[in-house]
Amino acid sequence: MNNIFPILHTKRLDLIEIEQKHLPDLFILFSDKKVTEFYNLETFTSEDEAKILLNYFIERNSKQLSLRWGIAQKGTSDLIGTIGFNNYQKNHKANIGYDLQSEYWNQEFISEALPEVIKYGFEKLEINRVEAEIMPGNPASERVLVKNGFKIEGLLRDWMLWNNNHYDMLMYSLLKKDFLIKKN
Repeated sequence: MNNIFPILHTKRLDLIEIEQKHLPDLFILFSDKKVTEFYNLETFTSEDEAKILLNYFIERNSKQLSLRWGIAQKGTSDLIGTIGFNNYQKNHKANIGYDLQSEYWNQEFISEALPEVIKYGFEKLEINRVEAEIMPGNPASERVLVKNGFKIEGLLRDWMLWNNNHYDMLMYSLLKKDFLIKKN
């Protein structure tokens, strides 16, 4: 990956670099309890909390430890969500995550963005395996993954440690070879 942030486009979305100007958008996104219900962070109550996350995304992107896009509707720069690889290892694997303001749920935005991000990972980052871990009880996220070719691998017992509690996670994966077969 080079130092130029890759902008991706779909029919209705622009996947753009997350910048300081997006602080209010991230606060709106993560101050919604519906969005954070299955997320490993507390619902934001101040923009200071959003600034920490914003700086985390920017720093990890700049160090090429992750690649997180802001999701904007075509022709706008306001973020309605984020999507991307929380971390990745060239020629090996990446972990993917996504979130969306609840007012945009059930409009297929994540299902539209996910294939472009995965394609970028397989083709440009040379990833072989994309993993997605989701909390049990999140059927909307499970449907998105299955629709996009992910296979469930099983339950990871007490996999996630958050707020001094352990949580089970469901592991889904998509292999490059399976993606290429589906694409053709």
